[in-house]
Amino acid sequence: MKILICSLLLMVAGVTTSFGQAKPQDFTGAKAALKNYKALYVLNSGDEKKMAGTLRNMKNALEDPRLKGKLELELIAFGDGVAVYAQNGIFEKTLRELQARGVILAQCENTLRERHIEKSTLFDFISYVPSGNGEIIIRAYQGWAVVHP
Repeated sequence: MKILICSLLLMVAGVTTSFGQAKPQDFTGAKAALKNYKALYVLNSGDEKKMAGTLRNMKNALEDPRLKGKLELELIAFGDGVAVYAQNGIFEKTLRELQARGVILAQCENTLRERHIEKSTLFDFISYVPSGNGEIIIRAYQGWAVVHP
C-alpha cells in the first residue's frame, strides 16, 4: 500500500512540474496574433498625475513592439477628465503627439453642458461625442478593450 501511495505521489509531482509555470526569464508576454487591436482609454479624473499617467500608458501601448502598426487608440474624457483638454492645462504637446500618431481625442458633450464649459476653452483639435458613457458602451460592443488606468 505504501508503494502505491508513493508511486501516486511521484506521478502527481511529475505532472505538476510539467504543467508548472515557465521560468520568469522565459516568459515574453502575450503574442499579438491579430491583425489589429483597438483600445479605448477612459479618463474621468482631473488629477494631473492620473491624466499624465493615462497619456503615458497610451504612449507605452503605441511603443509596444508587439502592437506596432496594429493598434488604434481613443481617449474619452468626461467628468473631471475634461481638464486634460483645457487650453490652460499642461498637456497640449503630449495630446498633439498622440493625435499625430492616429489617436482619437474625444470629449463628452454632456460634461460641457452640465458644467457650463465652452468648447472655446478647450483645444480646437479634439473631437466630441454626445456622452462619455455612451462611447464606452458602443466601443465595448464593437470589440474595443476598455482601459481605465
